[in-house]
Parts: sequence; structure tokens; C-alpha cells
Amino acid sequence: MKAKTAADIEHLLENLPKSFSPADRDLIQRAYRVAEEAHRGQKRASGEPYITHCLAVASILAELRVPPEVIAAGLLHDTVEDTTLTLEDIRRDFGNTIARLVDGVTKLTNLPHVSRGDQHNNHAEREATTPEEPPEPALLGRPEDLVSETLRKTFLAMGEDVRVVLIKLADRLHNMRTLGYMPPEKRKRIAQQTLDIFAPLANRLGIWQIKWELEDLAFRHVNPEKYKEIAEQLAVRRVDREAQIAAIIKKLKRVLKEAGIEAEITGRPKHIYSIYRKMVKKGKPFELVRDVRGVRLIVPDIPSCYAALGVIHTRWRPIPGEFDDYIAAPKDNFYQSLHTAVIYDDGKPVEVQIRTPEMHQNAEFGIAAHWRYKENAPHDALFEQRVNWLRKMMEWRTEVRDAQEFVESMKTDVFGDRVYVFTPRGDIIDLPAGSTPIDFAYHIHTDIGHRCRGARVNGRLVSLDYELKTGDRVEILTAKRGGPSRDWLNPNLGLVKTQRARSKIRSWFKKQDRQKNISQGRELLEHELHRLGLQETSHERLAHEMGFQATEDLYAALGCGDLSIGKIVKHLSKDENADTIIPVAASTEETITDAVHVVGLKGLLTTMAKCCNPAPGDEIIGYITRGRGATIHRQDCPNILRLKDRERLVRVDWGEQVRTYPVPIRITAYDRQGLMGDISNLLNNEGVNIINADIRVSRSLANMRLVVEVRDISQLSRVLTRIENLPNVIEAQRVKPG
Repeated sequence: MKAKTAADIEHLLENLPKSFSPADRDLIQRAYRVAEEAHRGQKRASGEPYITHCLAVASILAELRVPPEVIAAGLLHDTVEDTTLTLEDIRRDFGNTIARLVDGVTKLTNLPHVSRGDQHNNHAEREATTPEEPPEPALLGRPEDLVSETLRKTFLAMGEDVRVVLIKLADRLHNMRTLGYMPPEKRKRIAQQTLDIFAPLANRLGIWQIKWELEDLAFRHVNPEKYKEIAEQLAVRRVDREAQIAAIIKKLKRVLKEAGIEAEITGRPKHIYSIYRKMVKKGKPFELVRDVRGVRLIVPDIPSCYAALGVIHTRWRPIPGEFDDYIAAPKDNFYQSLHTAVIYDDGKPVEVQIRTPEMHQNAEFGIAAHWRYKENAPHDALFEQRVNWLRKMMEWRTEVRDAQEFVESMKTDVFGDRVYVFTPRGDIIDLPAGSTPIDFAYHIHTDIGHRCRGARVNGRLVSLDYELKTGDRVEILTAKRGGPSRDWLNPNLGLVKTQRARSKIRSWFKKQDRQKNISQGRELLEHELHRLGLQETSHERLAHEMGFQATEDLYAALGCGDLSIGKIVKHLSKDENADTIIPVAASTEETITDAVHVVGLKGLLTTMAKCCNPAPGDEIIGYITRGRGATIHRQDCPNILRLKDRERLVRVDWGEQVRTYPVPIRITAYDRQGLMGDISNLLNNEGVNIINADIRVSRSLANMRLVVEVRDISQLSRVLTRIENLPNVIEAQRVKPG
């Protein structure tokens, strides 16, 4: 082991950038000696000395060619958390910069921990755990609470110094490379977190090299069956594919050379997760996406990019809708390249990327490319652009105190998909996918958001919960005065998507009179508890359980938007003492709904074939239809047995069983045509089944008593809120049976 460690430090020193001075190298060696001494005797779950992890993190950072103090911080990143060294020790020996970087990636350690078993197991878990997956804290109760607090701390530090997150990504990458030594449940949880947060973070920073490896490593543990299936399919065809790519490259070089264009051409690597995403996006099995081949052209300058594109489009027929010019219009993470796809000589598609060497470095290393071109002024300007963009994306970060809400907001506002819409003057506005006109209004100006009362999209009036789409032209209709509605903060209504808008709405309510907020908060709580049939719930006990000193503080937090009614409902759904779904539903037996899972194609629409009527327990298979998702048949169905087009068959199985409970609800509304149809459609969209309905109309007033099947009280709350917001509905509430 000592020989391996010695070899690792030698490898690290050999791979340091040539521009590092003797003093830089001495700093890194000194950091190694301190880390090695501090971690002596500690081992990873793999049995290797803990210092090998620190060396691996430093090596990943060295490959990015970041400054020496970042590599030194990478070596020291776990010392404050896992050894007797303190932050003051680091600051004294290495200075403020390295101490700040180490502190930024150190998870919260000031909370007592509870042992999960014997001392040996707890010690092993502490040594083997990833920085974002600590043992359970006694104060917060669940590991995800402290995970969220730690992530919030890191992202706040990232706003001050982006280098913090480079260390975090390098740390996560090595932990993912060695994840196989962790228990299965923890492997899957860490891998899912990597797909949700860390791979999108690397993508946001433009670091493609880390992004794709994190995605593939995580996908391997999140969906091992699909990972293995795609990997095996790729392995079977690797020799043929490599031969095809070599022939394509040879011909491309000849065609471009004849046109006087010098180009470095390589085959684009196949990443398993990107293939899977393509399968899900296009709703096709592997067999229908396997033939997509890709090459990358690196040419000297931008004019050569467009010249090469012209030559390729002249020689081969371009595929409509497959051309993207990210040079003229870079992606929001500053990625630049030309993308196209053509039909090659063999009649099959070839995907082509065309870029300059500078674009290639930026695509591979993203924000870290700044240090690779440190002497070059234009790159410094681009770096400042990136940092300012990141800070602007996270300008709401200090206003969110709840850590889990903070992390969820990062997923939507920073890491999620984007839409690009236009102002009436033609300016492009970049928003998270799913944003509404209210989000757009607050993005333009806080006051416009406060006074927003309606919107026109592409010249047509739309509701405020309309989801904006790329290319929409948005015009906000405002009142002369006034403020936001508290309904905007209700997540069940879907009126506001972004944390940026929510923060500004809450800020407005906080400035209102405290007594008014208390009054509004009490009214909100009483209305929700009444609607859910939980009037007996003690407000005092609820305030105490939610961490408030007094009931009025709870009301005030609800009134100003610091606490959402959704969190109250979520808390009640987990409260064993509360009269929630199960006791009220006792008059009717609970039911279980079986879902169908299409292997590898999550979210694909499925319908049951009427020819064989498959039932839970039958051996089943799916048939991909044109425009209608997958039709589910029994495997012995005569239509399937005589089918010739076998490529459209996919493996399916009966998915997880979802337990639902029948709950009676009462709806009071002014009668109108289509009212029941609107309610039925809403319940259908929520996945809620109606098992009984009694509708009576008297003097234009409709009284409906429905029994609906819901999973939990949170779903019931969402359904009742949405029903109450339908036109003509006066009230929707849960009623006691009998």
C-alpha cells in the first residue's frame, strides 16, 4: 500500500502543469505530507489508505489544470471533517485562500451523530461515506436533511469562489468511481443524487469530461439492468462501429482536403447514459438508435467551421431539423459548436460536430478552461462572464433558509432544462423550463411581477399558470398598483416555478404588517385543516413540531410565505398521531393499483390491449405504436405470436404497486355546463380514480359527493386546491364517512 501511495504522489507531481513554479510544487508536496499524516491509519471501504482518495481528487484537479492552491485544497479537503486538524490549523499553515476552499467543501460537523450499529460499523461508514452522505444526525433526524444543509453550504461558497465546486466535483467523481464498495441502498441513493445534482452542475459549468463520466457511473447503479443491456449491445457492435467510423473519417478528411480545409477528425465517444436519454426522448428501443454514429471536426477558426459545414452539406444530404448553430447562439453554459446530421453513403445517419480548438477546450473543461489559457485576455473576459452568470442565476440563494427547499430550487432554477422566450421588444429571456408568465414578470422587474394581473403570449391572452415554451413572445398586463396574491405561493396551483420569483413574493409579504400576516396565516391554516377534515389538529402542537416558539410565529410564517401550507400538509401526512388518510378511509378497504413499467423507457404512455386483456400476474410484452406509446399484450397473445415486425417489441413488467385509499369529498359549485367534465379531467390528470359519485342540483347550486382514491394526504390537498380553483366552484373539502 505504501508503494502505491508513493507512486500516486509521484504520478500527481509528474502531471502538474509545466507552468507551476518550484514554490507551487512545494506547496502541493507540503499539503500531501500534512494530509497523509492526518489521515494515517484511516481506510476507505475498499481497504485502501484514505490518503489515496485525497490523491485521486488532487489528480483530477491537476487534469483540469487549476491553480496550485486548489490542488492543495483537494489534498486537504477531508482533513477538517475526518481528522483532528482544524480549520485554524489549515489557515495558519496554508493561508486564508486554501482554508476557505477546504471549509467550502467540508460538510456540517457541529451536529451530534447517532450510531447506526456497533462502533466499528459507524467508524467504517464515516471513513467510506461521500461528503454529501453523512451518518444520520440526531438533531435533524434524517440523513437527507444534513445532506441538504451541506449542499446549501457548498453552493453558497460557490457563489463566492467557483473553485470550491471544482473540488466538490472532483471529490464526487472519485467517490463514484469507487462506489461499488458501498452498501447497495446507499449506492443507489448517492448515484441518484449524482444524476440529479452533480452531473447537471458539471454541465452548467460546461465541464463535459466530468459530466459524462458522472452520468455513466451513476446510471450504472440507478438502473443496472438497462446499463448492462446497452453496454452489452455496444460491445457486440464495437468492432463494426469502429471500422465504420474509421472509414467515415478517412473519407471526410479527403473531401475537406480537396476543399482546402485542414481538420482534425475523431470519432465521438458513445456514452451509455446519453444513449438511454435518447431512447427515452424519442420513445424508441435501443435497436432504433444504435446506428447513430458521430464524428467531431476541429478546424482552425470560425470561418473554417462554416466552410466545413458547407462542404459536408453539399456532399451529403442533411437531415431536416438536425442542424444547430451554437456558435452564433451559444448554449446558456457558453458551449459553442456547429451540430448537424447527414445521410451517409450507406443510407444511415452520421452526426457531426464542428468547432475550433478553443471551443473544444471550453466544451471539455468549461469554466476550468480559464486556467488553461490564463495568459489570454479574451478567456479572462469569458471567465468573468461565466462567474457573473452563475451569480445571477443564484441571486436568490441567501433568502432561502430551508436547506431542502434550497437544493430543490437549485435543481429547477439552475440545473434544470431551459426555455428561451422574447419580450415585446425582442430581447431573449432565459428561464427554467416550466416557467409561467409570473416568473417572466419577476425576471423582468420586481415591480412588474408584483403588479402582474394577466399575460399575452404570441398576442393571445393566457392564464397565469400557462407554461412558457421556447420562442414565445410574452407581454405582461399590469395593474397600476397592488401586490402579489398569496395563491401564487401555493405549489398546488403551479402559478410560480422559479425560486427567484418566490423569494420576491415572500419579501413583499414580509414587509406587510405582522398582525396582518398572523391573521392571514391563521386563516390559511384553518381553511386547509377544515378542508382536509383535520379540524381537531392542535395548532399549538403543530407550531412546536414545526420548530416555532409560539403559535403566532407559525401563523406569521404562513402569512408572509416563509412557510408553505404544503409543508404543513407534508408534515401531517407523516405524523402518526394525526387523523390523516387511513383512519377516515376505514369504512372502505384500501385498494392497490398496478402500474406497468416499460424497461428502460420511464414515462412512456402505456395502454392495455383489448385483444387479450392482460391482468396483473400475466407474462406481458409491449408493442411500440406510432404516436400512442406502448400497447401491453400478454406474451401468448395471438396477435403478438404472428407479428413480423419484432423490432417494435419491448420488455415490460408489472411495476411497483401503489397503495391508494378511498376518501369521500364534497364539492359545492354554481352549476354550469361541463363542470363535472372539468372535475373528471382534473382528477384523471392527477391519476386519481373516482369510485363513487352522487350529484344533486337545486336552484342552480350543485352539490357533489365523490369518493376518490388517493395515495396520501398531500395528494388529497393538491386535488382539493385545484378543484376549488375551477370556474364556479365554491368549496371542495373532505367529509367524514357515514
